[in-house]
Amino acid sequence: MTKLAKPPTMNEGQLKILSATHHDPFSVLGLHQDGKQRRIVVFSPHTQSLKLMPSGAKFTRLENTDLFEWNGMDDDISCPYLLQKVDSQHQTISFYDPYCFAPQIAEFDLHLFAQGRHWHIYRILGAHRHQVEDIDGVLFACWAPNASRVSVIGDFNDWDGRVHPMRSRGSSGVWEIFIPGIDRNCLYKFEIRNTHTGQVLQKTDPYGQQFEIRPHTASRLRNESRYPWQDEDWQQGRKTRDWLHQPMSIYEVHLGSWQRDEQGGFLNYRELAHRLADYVNELGFTHIELLPITEHPLDASWGYQTTGYFAPTARFGNADDFHYFVDYLHRQGIGILLDWVPAHFPRDAHGLARFDGSALYEHEDPRKGEHRDWGTLIYNYGRNEVKNFLLASALFWLEEYHLDGLRVDAVASMLYLDYSREQGDWVPNIHGGNENLEAIEFLRELNRVVHAEHPGCVVIAEESTSWPQVTRPVDIGGLGFSMKWNMGWMHDTLDYLTRDPVHRHYHHNQLTFGLLYLFSENFVLPFSHDEVVHGKSSMLHKMPGDEWQQFANLRLLYTYQFTYPGKKLIFMGSEFGQRNEWDHDRALDWLSLQYPPHDGVKTLVRDLNRLHRCEAALHRHDFEPQGFEWLDCNDTDQSVLSYLRHDISPDGARQTLIIVLNFTPVVREPYRIGVPDAGEYQEILNSDSAYYGGSNISNGIHIATDNRPWMNRPHSLTLTLPPLGGIVLKKKS
Repeated sequence: MTKLAKPPTMNEGQLKILSATHHDPFSVLGLHQDGKQRRIVVFSPHTQSLKLMPSGAKFTRLENTDLFEWNGMDDDISCPYLLQKVDSQHQTISFYDPYCFAPQIAEFDLHLFAQGRHWHIYRILGAHRHQVEDIDGVLFACWAPNASRVSVIGDFNDWDGRVHPMRSRGSSGVWEIFIPGIDRNCLYKFEIRNTHTGQVLQKTDPYGQQFEIRPHTASRLRNESRYPWQDEDWQQGRKTRDWLHQPMSIYEVHLGSWQRDEQGGFLNYRELAHRLADYVNELGFTHIELLPITEHPLDASWGYQTTGYFAPTARFGNADDFHYFVDYLHRQGIGILLDWVPAHFPRDAHGLARFDGSALYEHEDPRKGEHRDWGTLIYNYGRNEVKNFLLASALFWLEEYHLDGLRVDAVASMLYLDYSREQGDWVPNIHGGNENLEAIEFLRELNRVVHAEHPGCVVIAEESTSWPQVTRPVDIGGLGFSMKWNMGWMHDTLDYLTRDPVHRHYHHNQLTFGLLYLFSENFVLPFSHDEVVHGKSSMLHKMPGDEWQQFANLRLLYTYQFTYPGKKLIFMGSEFGQRNEWDHDRALDWLSLQYPPHDGVKTLVRDLNRLHRCEAALHRHDFEPQGFEWLDCNDTDQSVLSYLRHDISPDGARQTLIIVLNFTPVVREPYRIGVPDAGEYQEILNSDSAYYGGSNISNGIHIATDNRPWMNRPHSLTLTLPPLGGIVLKKKS
C-alpha cells in the first residue's frame, strides 16, 4: 500500500535539470531512496498529467514546471517501471523511464577505447538498437570529455536538450543513455554544453551510421541489418588471393556523376550496382575505386570533406542499399576499394570541429590543427580516442560492408608537419624534425591492424613524396601500405605526352627516369580524377596536335600504362576519351560513344584489360625487377621506347612479351629490335589498329626473326612502327 509523503519542493539539482546544466542528471531524475521513503522525479514537457503504472499513483507537478515528482514508501516499485502520461494533445502514452536503467557500457569497453585499441568501438558509441530486460530501445553514447552536459535531441523529444540528458561515465569522457520505445527511423543529434565556457553545441553523431540527405544534417538511427549476404565465395577467395602477383586494374568512380537518371537525379546504390557491374565487366577492370561515399555535406568536395566516417552517403540510398551494391559487384567478380580520408575533416558547425567546445579531434594550435590548403582541420593522431575513431572507421568498411581495401587520401600531408606551410607556421616534433611522429605511428598501426584482421584486403597510399619504404613492412621500418600511387611516373608521363612530338626527344628521360626507383615500392599507375579538373583539361585534350593525333596519343598513353610495371587506375570518362573536364554535377558525356574515335579508345582499354589479365607477363612481376627488361631506352632521336615484360615461373620457365612504343607521328620503318629468342612472332595488340580508330599500320601475325644480333640480343626483328602507336609482340609457340 502506498503512503503519501509531504508535498515535494524544488531543490538545487532540480533547478539545474530545468536549466539543462546538470552534470549528473541520474542523481536527480529517476527512482531514489531516502531512508524508507522513495522518490521518482521525471522531466516531461507538454504533459498534462503523469501516473506510475500499474498502480495509477499520480505525480505532482513541481511549481508550474515540467518536473513531476512522486513520493511514497511503496515496496513494490523497482526498476524498470512504467509511466503513463496524458500529453498536451490529450493523448495517453505509456513509456519506461530512461532514468531507471543502470549503465549499459562495460568498463572493459571504456578501457580499450581509452587505450585506442577498441577496433569495434562503432558498435558501442553512437546509437544502436538495444534491449534491457526484454525492453526494446536505443542506447546512445558519445565521447565528449570537456562537456558539463550532453543530451540526446531528436524528433522523439522535440529537439529539446532538457529531456534526455545523458549519464557521464567519468574519466572516460563517454556519455550514455538508454531510451526505450524510440521509433526505428528516428533522427537525432547530441547537444553538448562545454564545461569551461557554457557554450551549447548541436552535433551530429561521429559514429552515426546513417544521416539525412544534405542540406539537412541530423543523424538517422540505423537498425540492425539483416541483409542476406551472398558473397561468401568472394570473401573466402580473397583471403588466399595473391594480390601482389595478380592482375589489378582499377576503374575510379564518382557515383554522383558516373550516370544519372532521366531527370538528372542520383541513381540508387542498387541501380548503380547493375549498371556498373555490366560496364566494368565489359571493359575488364578487376576493381572499382569509389571516391569517398562516406557522408559529406558538400557535393563540390567530392566526398573528401567527410562528416560521417561510418555512413554511406544518403544521396544514393540507405545502408542496406549499399550492402546490396557491394554484394552484387562481388558476385559479378569485381573488387571494391574505398577512398578514405583520415588526413583532415571540415569545419562544419554540426560536425567534428570543436566537438565538445574544445579542440577534441583536432589540435588547439592552428600551426598543427589547420590545413592551410583545404581550409580544413587536422586530426590529433596523438590522442588515443581520436586514433581509435579512425582505426575503427577503417575496419568498419572492411567488416560491415565487405570492402576489399582502402585508398588512403593525402598521406603526404599526414607525414610532414610542415606540409604546405610557410617557415614559422609549423611546430617541430620532439626531435626538432618535420616528421609527424604521431601520424606515422597511426599509419603503421592502421596497416598492421587491417592486414591482420582482414587478410587479402589492401591499403593503398596516395603519397607524392620520396618518403622511404611506404609499402614495406612495419617491422623493418616501413609504413606497411600494400601499394602507393606512383605520382612521379604519372606527372613525368603526362608532362612528356602533352608536349608536341617534335620536342619530345629533348625530354626522353621523363619516360626512363622512373625505372631508377620503380621497384623500391609497390606502385599503382594512376590517371585519377585530380588530373581532369580545375583547368587541367580532360585526358584527351591534354594531348597535342589535331584530333587524330590527340586520339592516337591517348591510345598510346594507355598502351604504355598497361604494359609498364605496376597496377593500373583510370578515372571514369577517361576510358573513352571524354572531351570535357569532369563535372561532379552532371553525368559523363556518354553520347560521345556514338562517335568512332571515342568508341575506339574504349575498345582499346577493354582489350588492354584483357591482355593484362590473360598475359601473366603483364602482371605477375609488377613489383619485382625480374619482370622487366629494357630493349632500348636510349633512342631519343626517334622517341621510341622498347622493353620486355617477363613471366618467370618457379621452375625457371619464361614467357616474354615485347613492347615497342613510337611517340612521334612518323611511321618508323624499317625499325630493328633485338629479341632474346629466335622464331616467329605476332602482334597481339596494336594501338594504331583501325579497330581502335588508328591508321592501321601493322606488322601482321607472321614476323620472323633473323640471326642478326642487335641490342645485345642474339636475334632481331625488323618492324614497321605505327605513328603515335604502341605494339605488343609475342612469340608463337
